[in-house]
Amino acid sequence: MTVDGETLGATALREIISSASSNGSSDAIIARALQAVRAHLGLQVAYVSEFVGNDSVFRVVDAPGLEHLAKAGDVHSLDDVYCRHILAGRLPELIPDTAAEPIAAGMPITAAVPIGAHVSVPIRLSDGRTYGMFCCLGPFASPTLNPRDLGMMRAFADLAAFEIERDLGNREEAAASRSAIEQVMADGLMDIHYQPIFSLSQGRPAGYEALARITVEPYRSPDKWFTQAALVGMGEAFELFAIDRALQGLSQLPDHAYLSVNASPATAMSSDLLPILRRAPLDRVVLEVTEHDRVSDVCTLLDRLAPLRAEGLKIAVDDAGSGYSGLQQIIQMRPDLVKLDRFLIEDIQHDPGRRALAAGLMMFARDTGSRLIAEGVEREDELAVLRALGIDLIQGYLLGRPQPLAAMREAAAELRAAG
Repeated sequence: MTVDGETLGATALREIISSASSNGSSDAIIARALQAVRAHLGLQVAYVSEFVGNDSVFRVVDAPGLEHLAKAGDVHSLDDVYCRHILAGRLPELIPDTAAEPIAAGMPITAAVPIGAHVSVPIRLSDGRTYGMFCCLGPFASPTLNPRDLGMMRAFADLAAFEIERDLGNREEAAASRSAIEQVMADGLMDIHYQPIFSLSQGRPAGYEALARITVEPYRSPDKWFTQAALVGMGEAFELFAIDRALQGLSQLPDHAYLSVNASPATAMSSDLLPILRRAPLDRVVLEVTEHDRVSDVCTLLDRLAPLRAEGLKIAVDDAGSGYSGLQQIIQMRPDLVKLDRFLIEDIQHDPGRRALAAGLMMFARDTGSRLIAEGVEREDELAVLRALGIDLIQGYLLGRPQPLAAMREAAAELRAAG
């Protein structure tokens, strides 16, 4: 190839490398690299293979119009292809004319494909392993192929190795996360703490919110566990596990109190949620749908929950004012309870804007037949403002921290003894 052609290939390589940081798909980046190098060399087929046992498996392929010859997922025995001969030095990485190489000319695959020109370099990972090959080929000899082309192939192979290693690392991390989450579920390493939601008018807890605590070292906060579960496709299963464990403690709460359990919109719409909720008296259960994720189809969600709501289940919108859905989603969902996020409560005694917004939401709740819960209340002066606004349901460290059931029973017994 000419120097101008080499410059074009180098430019393509730089563009692909610059795009790698913004494109999360390793296969897409490798596919672009294959397309660029194939066009640069003037060949017809380019692919990245992986060595799996005694086989070469095509992972990413660029062969427009020749998919019958090479496509992702194709498997060839290493006994039938050039790879081992190249790695052992019996065949060169750059073969402008396979007829000039006796080993290549004598292999059945050369005539079957056919292969007239072949360029292939190993993809080596940082630990020294050979992952597979970065390969280009064409049906006719290509005498213009030269060492500069081979150098560019090696540069593209290094890019492929980087992307493959990144993808392998992500897979290993995801597998480790799935294993840890499965261990939590299998070994019961999730405890449930219950935080009281006080009614100021009644002077006692009207309900409790169930909060997961995961007893695995090194410690990670529950939100990180649930986020990781969602990232590896186990979000619904992990949430359902937490809800099931939480409901097992409902019978030990005061008879007048309800229990709130948290669910993402996807979990709230899961058919697997219904039998779990039905194990409990539904008139004592509140399902909190977090606002951190947008409810993509409110009508479907409401239709799915309608039979349970008819049996007494109540719906709460969690973290109102801090997430995506806003008032429009609240209006559509018609929740029984709306929880005001800590962001709206903090410094409310000094902030007219926060007071005005809380007052507006209080009026909205009255007009729609729902109730407000102020969560994250930590100061007496915050509580005084909320009381003055007419907000009756209060949750926060000021009135009660999350506790396991055993600690709650001990505290209740001490109060009875003191009385």
